[in-house]
Amino acid sequence: MSETALPKDEAQPALDAPVETPVTTPRRGNGLAVFALLLGAAGVAAGGWGLWQVRALQTSSQQQLVQVRTLDEQSQGIQQAQQQLAARLAQLPGADELEERRRLVAQLQGDQQRLNQRLETVLGASRKDWRLAEAEHLLRLASLRLSALQDINSAQALVQGADEILREQSDPGSYAAREQLAKSLAALRSVEQPDRTGLYLQLAALRDQVVQLAAVSPEYQLQESPQGRPSTDTDSRWSQWWEQISRYFRIDFNPDDNIRPLLAGQGLNQVRLALSLALEQAQWAALNGEPAVYARALGEARSVLQGNFNQDNPQSQAMLARIAELEPKAVSVVTPDLAASLSAVQAYLERRHLSADEAKASAGKPATQE
Repeated sequence: MSETALPKDEAQPALDAPVETPVTTPRRGNGLAVFALLLGAAGVAAGGWGLWQVRALQTSSQQQLVQVRTLDEQSQGIQQAQQQLAARLAQLPGADELEERRRLVAQLQGDQQRLNQRLETVLGASRKDWRLAEAEHLLRLASLRLSALQDINSAQALVQGADEILREQSDPGSYAAREQLAKSLAALRSVEQPDRTGLYLQLAALRDQVVQLAAVSPEYQLQESPQGRPSTDTDSRWSQWWEQISRYFRIDFNPDDNIRPLLAGQGLNQVRLALSLALEQAQWAALNGEPAVYARALGEARSVLQGNFNQDNPQSQAMLARIAELEPKAVSVVTPDLAASLSAVQAYLERRHLSADEAKASAGKPATQE
């Protein structure tokens, strides 16, 4: 029994062995598969990284190649610039020649400065001479305005301008000339200048009223028949008939009286034109300072107005009154004489020219001695 039991006990482990082997074998296969997958993924990753590195190296090499080409071009440009610079340096003069040129430049600069100083001196003197000549011209022009146009305001402005020019000189030698100019200015300010523009406009207003004037109407003085004189029926009829006709026209045989025709149509226009021309002549005389022409023109206008237009017309009366008011108006003035001022300025200019000539002569003597 015991012998048979032993084999049963020994045989049991043999039966158990096949049960354990199926469990351990599949686990090892799964681990190898996972390891193979990981190894493959690592290989793919390593391959991708290597490919990326290759691409990066290619890009870097291309950039480096471009930089090398750029540096090569720059080096060639530098070499060309060096060659040009060397050629220019070769063309430059030597040290001795440069020193000589520097000395010449310094000498030219000194000469230029001296020339500029002399030019400024000459120009300054010329400007003063021009201004003084302008002052003399202003005085001549003021005298012309006074003599030709009797223009007090313009002459006063011109004399004032000449005095301002002398004041700018700051020269004590101009005292006498400025004193004479001050006297001329005082004389010009004391002159009362007539209102010529106002007279011209007033006369123009009278000319505009000429067309509104009425002509002189005929006036007859009928002689009455003497009373107490016996008259027949025939005489009374003829008298009545003649009286009615005389209201329209009348024949007067009186050779001693001046016969003045009635104004109508063209004759009236001619008389109005004559009156307008007389007033226009008075306007011209007022502007040009001609008192004789002014008085004669207004007298002629008054005569035409009184002899040819109705005096009972208010417009005629008003025009006669205006002419009577304008007749005594002054159209000319007694202008002062500027000859003394002009002579004083001319004397001052002559003294300045003499002083300038003496200064030039004294400055030229040392130069000739040297």
